[in-house]
Amino acid sequence: MTVNNLPPLVTVFGGSGFVGRHVVRSLIRRGYRVRVAVRRPDLAGFLQPTAYIGQISLVQANLRYRQSVDRAVEGASHVVNCVGILFESGRNKFDAVQDFGARAVAEAARAAGAKLTHISAIGADPNSSSSYARSKGRAEAAIMSLMPDAVILRPSIVFGPEDSFFNKFADMARSFPALPLIGGGKTRLQPVYVEDVAETVGRSVDGTIADGMVYELGGGEVMTFRDCLETVLRFTNRERPLVSLPFGVASMIGSLASMVPLVSPPITADQVELLKVDNVVSENAVAEGRTLAGIGIHPTLVASVLPSYLVRYRPQGQFTNSGKAA
Repeated sequence: MTVNNLPPLVTVFGGSGFVGRHVVRSLIRRGYRVRVAVRRPDLAGFLQPTAYIGQISLVQANLRYRQSVDRAVEGASHVVNCVGILFESGRNKFDAVQDFGARAVAEAARAAGAKLTHISAIGADPNSSSSYARSKGRAEAAIMSLMPDAVILRPSIVFGPEDSFFNKFADMARSFPALPLIGGGKTRLQPVYVEDVAETVGRSVDGTIADGMVYELGGGEVMTFRDCLETVLRFTNRERPLVSLPFGVASMIGSLASMVPLVSPPITADQVELLKVDNVVSENAVAEGRTLAGIGIHPTLVASVLPSYLVRYRPQGQFTNSGKAA
């Protein structure tokens, strides 16, 4: 549907974040007009060169302030919520951003007559022991009660050039003499490429995947936490011992780290809680086709992308001899 011969307008909350920027590019390539709703529009200008003049507009919105959310969805035919936080800071609490904020977006989308695609996470559960997963689960329940035709996407660990998982441990390997094998490194993960997530969002906006469904997005391989760290070391050409860290000790370290006024703590107690449970696509999702493969997307393998952006963590960057480790 077009308005005055213009392409449909899609509002993307959190469009300047890691996943959000890839979602915006996916929509731009499809020809949509995109309104990027972020707290700091002055810091999102880097998105403009990816589009035609006038195809992207930047607006200020904060999920904690309902009036700004309502303004951001005015005239939109579809709303995508990419907002999420990995740790709490200041007034940005899990409940405020990922529960209350997600409800506000759903209510605004419903009032505007727009469709909704919401990015959640595998492990979302209103009864989880993790505050992060609990807020995600409560948001899902609220969204489906408000908008039964909404599309909810649950990715596993998302990887890509700006990720906060592989990049974090690659940076730690550059600075620390060892890497922490939290809980013995047995937790199973299914890293999914950010472009595959963005493509799924694009198909949701296109209307080529079923509405009112919860899709679980995992990559093409299941890796243990140990596998992930060993992969980081291999692609950064570094040798570091992996030191097993019991969950209890890791949680204590995470609690202490969270007390330090850092921009991003290396680990939090809540993230340790998340690592106690496998983060992989469920058997039900596979059987029902609610996966990347089920909607016709061939998952991108970690090894095909990771070297392209972890190269900067090698001892001499791209000039490091691939046969030697530091």
